[in-house]
Amino acid sequence: MEDVRSLNHTKWECKYHVVWIPKCRKKTLYVELRKHLGSTFRDLATQKECQVIEGHLLSDHIHMLISIPPKYSVSQVVGYLKGKSAIQIARTYMGRKKNFTGQHFWARGYFVSTVGADEKTIRDYIRRQETEDRRLDQLGMFEK
Repeated sequence: MEDVRSLNHTKWECKYHVVWIPKCRKKTLYVELRKHLGSTFRDLATQKECQVIEGHLLSDHIHMLISIPPKYSVSQVVGYLKGKSAIQIARTYMGRKKNFTGQHFWARGYFVSTVGADEKTIRDYIRRQETEDRRLDQLGMFEK
């Protein structure tokens, strides 16, 4: 129970495995950005009193193991992360200073799963994703 955290009147351990994709899986644009997004997601999570425990930014999707306090819903936090990171991407990399309507970097929706006693399994799965994606890409080269 080393990961139990506390609020004023609550002891908690709420961890979630979250996955989402960029809109249209924009691999070429996303590859350039992914080296900068890790710190962005960690900073944004800290603003919501959350902690990114494990994360991996692949060429066409994001895997994240995140600890979220019970006073926030998962949808609030994921919406916040996706929304604020999209604004930062638009400002930093697309030259937009204001008026972000129509600027949708992330696809709608996400996958979420609670993490209980399987945390080690989920961490290993997230770490193995990039090598597994490369392996599948290599296999796909020979199908054409």
